[in-house]
Amino acid sequence: MGTALVYHEDMTAARLLWDDPECEIECPERLTTALERLQQQGLEQRCLRLAAREASEAELGLVHSPEYVALLRGTQALGTGELQALSKQYDAVYLHPSTFHCARLAAGAALQLVDAVLTGAVRNGLALVRPPGHHSQRATANGFCMFNNVAIAAKHAQQQHRLCRVLIVDWDVHHGQGIQYIFEDDPSVLYFSWHRYEHGHFWPHLRESDADVVGRGRGLGFTVNLPWNQVGMGNADYVAAFLHVLLPLAFEFDPELVLVSAGFDSAIGDPEGQMLATPECFAHLTQLLQVLAGGRVCAVLEGGYHLESLSQSVCMTVRALLGDPALPLSGPMEPHGSALESLQRVRAAQAPHWVSLQQQGQPDLGRQVGWRLRLRPREALAQDEALTALGKVLYLLDRILDGQVSSGVAATLASAAAATLDVAVRYGLSHGAQRLLCVAVGQLDRPPDLTDDGRNLWLNIGGKEATAPSTFHVSVPLPVTTGGFLSFALALVLPLAYSFQPDLVLVALGPAHGLRDPQAALLAALLRGPAGGRVLALVDEESTPQLATVLASVLNGEAPPSLGPFSMATPEDAQALMYLRPRLEPRWKMLQVAAPP
Repeated sequence: MGTALVYHEDMTAARLLWDDPECEIECPERLTTALERLQQQGLEQRCLRLAAREASEAELGLVHSPEYVALLRGTQALGTGELQALSKQYDAVYLHPSTFHCARLAAGAALQLVDAVLTGAVRNGLALVRPPGHHSQRATANGFCMFNNVAIAAKHAQQQHRLCRVLIVDWDVHHGQGIQYIFEDDPSVLYFSWHRYEHGHFWPHLRESDADVVGRGRGLGFTVNLPWNQVGMGNADYVAAFLHVLLPLAFEFDPELVLVSAGFDSAIGDPEGQMLATPECFAHLTQLLQVLAGGRVCAVLEGGYHLESLSQSVCMTVRALLGDPALPLSGPMEPHGSALESLQRVRAAQAPHWVSLQQQGQPDLGRQVGWRLRLRPREALAQDEALTALGKVLYLLDRILDGQVSSGVAATLASAAAATLDVAVRYGLSHGAQRLLCVAVGQLDRPPDLTDDGRNLWLNIGGKEATAPSTFHVSVPLPVTTGGFLSFALALVLPLAYSFQPDLVLVALGPAHGLRDPQAALLAALLRGPAGGRVLALVDEESTPQLATVLASVLNGEAPPSLGPFSMATPEDAQALMYLRPRLEPRWKMLQVAAPP
C-alpha cells in the first residue's frame, strides 16, 4: 500500500479575467509550482498517480442544493462581463468559463482519493486541487471556493463506505466556516479548525469562528475552533495545538478516516496568514495524524498563496505520507502567550463534552510525592550471549548515528536490560548525540551517576510514584487504562520530547514492562517526530514475538494498531500528571496549556 497523488492539469484552466487585487493570489501557478517541486524532489515518482475525475451532480448534491449546482453549471456559457457581475454577488470569488469543470474535478479528486484509501488500494494520499473548498456552503460560493471538496468527501465516505466517524482537520489559516455549517449538528463528524481570527477582525469576520462555538444539537462538542488572535504563530504553537487539543479529542473520538483541509497559507511567508511555521512542521502534523484511523489520511489542498512556501510545504506533507521521517523542527519550542490563551479557552469550551479534557483539567491536589531511588543490582555482562546482544545494540546505534539507517529495533536479555540501556545511553552521548531522550518503560531506573548536564533527559514510565528529582529526570507510574496512557503520551511524553528537541531517542521496554503491544507501537510512532526519525527501540527478549515486528513497522512509517475502545484515566493517573506538570513547565514550555497568570 502506497501513497496516492490525485491531480488533473485541467484544474489550471480557471484564472482571473479582470483586475481584482483580492482574488489575484488564487492562480493556476499554485498547482503547477507544487507539482514541479514534487517532481524535482522525486516524490511524484514514488506516489501512485491518479488522474482526477469530475464529481457527478448527484455527488455534488450530497452537500449542495440543486439550484446552486445549476447556477454554476450555467457559468460555462457566460461572457466576461456577466461572470464579473455574478462574482460580485459573493465574497472573495471570481468565476471563469472553466470554473464549473475545475470545481467538479476538485471535488472528484477528493472522492477518488477517499475511494482509493477506503478500498485499500493505497494507504493515504494527497489531492492537489483548485479551486479550494472549505468556505463553500450549501448554496453559496465563498473565499475562492465553489464546491466543498472535503465535506463532499466526508459525506461520500459515510454513505458509500458506511463509515460512522470521520475526523476533519482544517489547518488552513482561514476558518472553514462552510465545513462547520454543514456538520455543526452531526456527531459523526469531528471538525477541528485553527485559524487567524484576531478577535474577529480577520476574514471571514465571523462570531462563529471563536472558541466557544462548539456545534449545536446532537453535534455539541464536535466543532472545535482554535482561533489565533495574533499573527506570527510558529512550530511550537501548531504542535502544542495538536498535543493539547486535537489529539486527545481525536483518540477519544476514534475516527475511521482522517480528512485534512490542507491549506498552506498557515505556513511561513504567506501574505494571507503572516504565520511563521516552517514547511517541516507540516510533516510533523501529518505524522501525528497518521497514528489515527489506521493511517487512513486523505489530504486535500485548500489555500496557500506564497508559491515557494506552498510547494515546500506540499513536499513535506507528501514525504510524511510516504513514511519518511520528518526533519527536526527549528527554533525554540515555546508557545506564544497568545497561543496559550487560545488553547486554554478552547480546552475550557470543549471540556464539558470530552472526558479526556476533563481529566487533564483537574486541579493539582497538592499531593507531596517523595522521590525514592530504587537501584536494582547491576547485572554483569560477562555471558557471551549478553555481550553478543549488546554488540548488536551498539552496531545498530552506530548506524543510526552515522545516518546509514534512521531507526531500528534490537532485542535485549531480561537479565541485562538495565545494563544494556546504561551502556547505550553513554555510548550515544559519546558518539555524536548532542541531546538524547531515554524513555524507559518498566523497572529500568536511571543510573545514579548519569549527570544532569542538559544532554540527556530520562523519562521512566512504570516507576512506583510520580516524581521529578530534576527537570531532566522524570518518573511516572504505569498507566492502567487507555485514557491514562494517552494522557501521559500526549500531555507529558511528547511535550517533553518536543521541548527537549533530541537528536536521538531510545525507547527501552524492560522486563515485565506492562504495555500492550498497540500502546508500545503508538509510543514509538509518536516519538519519531521530535528526533527526526532517529529512534532505537530496545525490546526485552521475553516480550511477545510480534512486538519487535510491529515496532519495526511503525518506525518505518506504518500506522500503529488501534488501542481499542477509549477508557477514562484513573484518578491516580490524572493526579500524577497534574502533580508533575507545574513542576516541569518552567523548564519544558511545551507542557503549558494555559497562559501564565
